[in-house]
Amino acid sequence: MWRLATTSDDEHIVAMCMALNADDPGPVPVHPQQVRRTLVRLREEPHRGSAVVCEVDGHPVGYALLISFWSNELGGEVCNIDELFVAPEYRGRGLATDLFTMLTGSEQSLWPARPAALALEVSPQNERARALYGRFGFRGNNLAMRRPL
Repeated sequence: MWRLATTSDDEHIVAMCMALNADDPGPVPVHPQQVRRTLVRLREEPHRGSAVVCEVDGHPVGYALLISFWSNELGGEVCNIDELFVAPEYRGRGLATDLFTMLTGSEQSLWPARPAALALEVSPQNERARALYGRFGFRGNNLAMRRPL
């Protein structure tokens, strides 16, 4: 169900990203052009990561932005799940579970090689997502800090 996104998926991803940010807004608003720029950059520079789409019956119902970074502490490449969205009517069907399984399994089709770790951020008030991630072994005690430039 999860596959690498193509250019024909771009506007679906933009719409889903806007829905994600309406449901669970981050600290900075995301605009459609910013999403399009990210998708172009990921295609031009695949070493940075990729966009993936979840299809059900041939229709995109979810997406994720998978971003690569190297961690000295973890001893390898980390797959950062920068954004993950499944349309509300498709939640609870195991689609996010399928994504995590694909990223950590031995048969890699979404990520070049098995990563040293998966990373993600979740807002404190998104209890449903926090519970899902906890079931997959995600733990977090660190405070993420940023300085926008």
